[in-house]
Amino acid sequence: MLSATPMRQRSVATLVAALIAGTLLAGAPAPRAAQAAPADAGGPPLPGGGPREPGVELDTVTIPELQARMADGSLTSSALTSAYLRRIEAINPKIKAVLRTDPTALRQAGASDARHRRGGTRGPLDGIPVLLKDNVNTRDMPTTAGSSALAGSPPDTDAALVTRLRDAGAVILGKTNLSEWANFRATRPTSGWSAVGGQTNNPYVLDRNPCGSSSGSAAALAASLAQVAIGTETDGSIVCPAGMNGVVGLKPSLGLVSRAGVVPISAEQDTAGPMARNVIDTALTLAVLSGGEGEATHSAGLGSAGLPGGLTHLGGGLRGKRVGLWRLPSLGPDVDALMTRTAERLRDAGAEVVQVTPPYQERLAQLEFPALLSEFHRDIDAYLATRDGPQNLAELIEFNRTHPAERTCFAGQELFEQALSAPHTTDTRYQVMRTELKDLSRRSIDETMATHHLDVIASPTNPPAWPTDCERGDNDVIPSSTPAAVAGYPSL
Repeated sequence: MLSATPMRQRSVATLVAALIAGTLLAGAPAPRAAQAAPADAGGPPLPGGGPREPGVELDTVTIPELQARMADGSLTSSALTSAYLRRIEAINPKIKAVLRTDPTALRQAGASDARHRRGGTRGPLDGIPVLLKDNVNTRDMPTTAGSSALAGSPPDTDAALVTRLRDAGAVILGKTNLSEWANFRATRPTSGWSAVGGQTNNPYVLDRNPCGSSSGSAAALAASLAQVAIGTETDGSIVCPAGMNGVVGLKPSLGLVSRAGVVPISAEQDTAGPMARNVIDTALTLAVLSGGEGEATHSAGLGSAGLPGGLTHLGGGLRGKRVGLWRLPSLGPDVDALMTRTAERLRDAGAEVVQVTPPYQERLAQLEFPALLSEFHRDIDAYLATRDGPQNLAELIEFNRTHPAERTCFAGQELFEQALSAPHTTDTRYQVMRTELKDLSRRSIDETMATHHLDVIASPTNPPAWPTDCERGDNDVIPSSTPAAVAGYPSL
């Protein structure tokens, strides 16, 4: 439920340091989702009489532990992948987090096993099952953004981040459900719902909402349906579902992870990022994903232990660090009580804690959506032109009007309609808005950090999970994600 915004430095080492510090903010690994079954990679014998592998506690195991098992021959990627596939088959009907599994997953795992036997692995993600949010292009599976408008032929090419994962030896396990069009369609949406995948449920309490838009990625991790997952964020769409489902989610600095091949809202704010059940897996996945177009892939920047550079030299934890606590009491007494307990834990760990309220929040809220409307029109038109189906936003609006499946939870597409008439991004009115947004969002964080001599700002990312209700829609409470999202800074 907590997010941390470190300084704006973009280096992987800096972000990894923030991730490690985040273990104290997030606490111990979350208990297994209350309404999910125990997660053991042993499981029943495979079809055809294959042998049962030694058990692995999927809820708590980390990537380094899995790689150690694969290195000594006591576990294979094929067995691990099979365990996750069995668990998806058993658990996913309850939570509807996974849209589809990749029919080649076991073939990918077998190729990884061969590399492990030869001693030629490609890094820490080799053989590790990964789920992708279904707005990330995959050449061999549909990429729908949750909309039946894109449910036809797959894209022609993988997203750049998928290429990096494949090059690193990761097993692409499948695609996850999401809030349709990444929650940028209606003014009163229901997070976790899409026409393609239906409603994703929170694995801890099934009638509660998982938040969005990376709903399926977060819920799948909470239910131990994959080792890691990929989410995307424009404002809050990684960190809110991570908080709501008790997992780790990182929104990287803008541009650290390539946006190429990801269904867009805004090139000025969109980024994909890693999600996992623990901090170390999140950091390792970030190290693979990081790098814009044309940069080196997979193992660049990884040390001798297969960890990002500097990760093994982060002694001292939070001792002597200054943490700005942004309490956001509007999120309610339960969240405020959590912030009090968090301050106590941080002080116990040696941190100095000061209360802060970053400035300019009202003005940021006034400017952000008008700017995003202009950017969405520009960017979604460019993306749709690469796919079969509607070729621009106007055709997409008409598609929704004529396809009842798109209106089974909520009928509205007000944001689409507003974007259609929004000023073009060449319009001076838009450019003035975006310039002010970037300036105020960065000053909001930079001035707070400088005034209080902070190392990090900690704040709640979400209220308690609300009951899912298509008629009522989502809880209106705005989380703390906006300053970092608009500034292009990282948040965890």
